[in-house]
Amino acid sequence: MKALHYGAGNIGRGFIGALLYQAGYATTFVDVNSEIVDLINDREEYRVVLADKTQQELVVRHVSAINSMKESGKLEKAIVDADLITTAVGPSILPIIAKSLVSGLRKRVETNKSPLNIIACENLIGGSSLLKQHVYENLAPEEILLFDELFAFPDAAVDRIVPNQTNADKLMVTVEPYYEWVVDESALVGDTPSIEGITFVRNLAPYIERKLFTVNTGHAAVAYLGYHKGYKTIDEALTNEEVRKVVESALKETGMVLVGKYGFDKKEHEAYIGKILSRFENSYITDDVTRVGRAPLRKLGGNDRLVGPAKHYLELFGHPPANLIKAIAAAITYDVPSDDEAQTIQQLIHEKGIQQAITEITGLETDNPITVQIEKEVGV
Repeated sequence: MKALHYGAGNIGRGFIGALLYQAGYATTFVDVNSEIVDLINDREEYRVVLADKTQQELVVRHVSAINSMKESGKLEKAIVDADLITTAVGPSILPIIAKSLVSGLRKRVETNKSPLNIIACENLIGGSSLLKQHVYENLAPEEILLFDELFAFPDAAVDRIVPNQTNADKLMVTVEPYYEWVVDESALVGDTPSIEGITFVRNLAPYIERKLFTVNTGHAAVAYLGYHKGYKTIDEALTNEEVRKVVESALKETGMVLVGKYGFDKKEHEAYIGKILSRFENSYITDDVTRVGRAPLRKLGGNDRLVGPAKHYLELFGHPPANLIKAIAAAITYDVPSDDEAQTIQQLIHEKGIQQAITEITGLETDNPITVQIEKEVGV
């Protein structure tokens, strides 16, 4: 079986590529990084090491790579021949890869009528649906019916911490032992792929929001609160009693939203929160708060990990969530010099004031109780 994976970065190699190999796929990575592409092609294998006391190692074999900037013909052929396509490139790159996908899929329909699933393993809700939208923007009307018949874009929820790498071996990836890859089975075309690492579900929405409102919310909250306390890494930040208390309480608030909205079992969800916090505390993963906190403008979006659950909480319970508000305020005042989005936010606050900045960043109205409480928390 052949898999084509867009994105030969740490997540692509250490998470998706590793699981595809364990499921029996020969994976071709697509990337623009010539050094990584050449290394993969030279070695045809790489190592994935678990970040825990076991330091268990997996050698991922039967891999190759294509430079999408230089090898468009080779990429088209790989799309024609693929049994599965996956991505881990970041949301902003999806429109770019959509163009090469369209080109390859057009070639495919001429010679290969077998169904193909294209799964975007991105850190956002509806990643595959967004990729499909970008693909279909490039289609002629008469192509749509055939594409609908042959190609599917099932959404997925993915979760595995892959920290910044400092390995001498540029292909080696260190990852946490825990992972979750959930795919919407109802959106598949053809047979369900036989991949042991994937959980297939008929209703993906609860799992996507559980991950976004627990893992992503918690991770971001630790990063922003920890930054203001002077901590460098996530695990160190959680040793601070105040940071830990606010994060735990914020996750209780998001938990109330998830239990109320989707009917998750309360005790099971509390155990899930505990598991997530223990992952953040893993001392074998030195994850910088500036890496986890980067791009605060996106993470403060109205439907993202901080403001999104706060809005749901207000709707369900009639008042703003006090601890999520603290995390949002910490994100808005996150001013790390090397982060362009953080500096954009600070410039916006300087030019327009905190209230207007909040509304422009989050989409909340000025009289929304969440806006009012954020403004009070920031204290400007």
